[in-house]
Amino acid sequence: MGVVIESEIWEPNKVVYIFLFISSFFSIFLYPARSAANVFDHAPTVSFLRFQRDFLLLYSLSSVMEGLWDVFGEYELTYYGLNKEQMLVLLCVGCAVSLFIGSFLGVLSDLVGHKKLCLLFYMLHLFVNILKMVNSTPAIWLASICLSLASSIFSFSFETWIVIEHDKLGQRQDSLNHMFWLMTFFESASFIGSQVLGNYLIDGDVNKNIRSKWNVAVVLVVVAIIYVTQGWKEAPKRTLFKDYSIVFHRRILCDFHLLDKRIWLLSLAQASVHFSVTAFWILWAPTVVADGREVSLGLIYPCMLGSKMLGSTGFPWLLPGSLAIRTEEYLVYVFIIMGTALSIVAFDYQDIDILVVLFCIFHACMGLVLPSLARLRTMYVPNEVRGGMMTLSLAPANAAVLVFLMLRGYCQYIGNSTLTAFAAFGLFSAAGCMYVLKKWGKQLHQSKHNL
Repeated sequence: MGVVIESEIWEPNKVVYIFLFISSFFSIFLYPARSAANVFDHAPTVSFLRFQRDFLLLYSLSSVMEGLWDVFGEYELTYYGLNKEQMLVLLCVGCAVSLFIGSFLGVLSDLVGHKKLCLLFYMLHLFVNILKMVNSTPAIWLASICLSLASSIFSFSFETWIVIEHDKLGQRQDSLNHMFWLMTFFESASFIGSQVLGNYLIDGDVNKNIRSKWNVAVVLVVVAIIYVTQGWKEAPKRTLFKDYSIVFHRRILCDFHLLDKRIWLLSLAQASVHFSVTAFWILWAPTVVADGREVSLGLIYPCMLGSKMLGSTGFPWLLPGSLAIRTEEYLVYVFIIMGTALSIVAFDYQDIDILVVLFCIFHACMGLVLPSLARLRTMYVPNEVRGGMMTLSLAPANAAVLVFLMLRGYCQYIGNSTLTAFAAFGLFSAAGCMYVLKKWGKQLHQSKHNL
């Protein structure tokens, strides 16, 4: 008599979603001395208050565009008939584009204006989606290049825009700090929304309903372009490349005073975090389904993003005036926690419940890290070279990801666990950078006090 073994598809408990939602709610509305309605009340002028809300709406819309590809990109590649080897080549092409072209988009943004770069972001998405609509077999390599460039622009342009606008309108620093965590919160929520929207449009049949996703994406892009061109007024940029290079060289590359050393440390920390997060998103799904386990990945994805939302709500609690702790100081511990979580994963921990918990811890910490690094950039990096510094600092991380992809995919020299261990090492390196940054900050404060 044969024995029938029923296979069970693992899914996270629905209570997790309720817990993350309620925790985020209370973290925002119990913030000391403020209510949810007061989050936007740091702006003393009605015009800036309106700008904050319009910006978050536009940023959420842009996040949905990014999320539609991030969530369903692999399904689309399968729809076009690409195998795993071709997907690996496509991933390497995207990293190469981010390295050799995306690294200089920040410089271009500082020179020509951030409005033009945001419009380029939308135009790239519009081109890719129209290409898919009019051609049954589009040049997927061209689409991958365009989307890689769009992702590079998304990583810096909106943050740079809000910082420049904030400085131009002469607003207080605390209003900008709150915008940083709100951007992380709304981005994560929009990514979850893009998953819900994509599932609704595809309705379980990718081959039949994939075109509906492209149609909706085109509508979203057109709405965003109309808003940016009609509602966002930006003074023409007159910066010459010669003048820009002089400022960049003098403020970052040449004068090795204590402030400039801190910019280099901050750049190294950003590169380490970018490498670790990119490696995580490449490896998390293969890690979960290792050994043939059947897992509902689509339900784990919102758990991680919900944890990121929860982590971002912890940022205002750590701002000056709430707790007497420096940004660099608590980031040391946050990076150590993230590195420890990935170290456990690297040792091939097989319990899927523990894996998901570790992934959620990692993302909760990431929700706190992103606005914290944005705040440090505002403290140390001059606004006129902010975009260039952000993209150029990520070049080493993109190069490392490209090298590891080639070693893992083509040469088979390293395994997934080894790559995860390197990602953990990157986070420990970021913790070291924050420790030195904190030490130098105290030295600078003491020297000013002595004067």
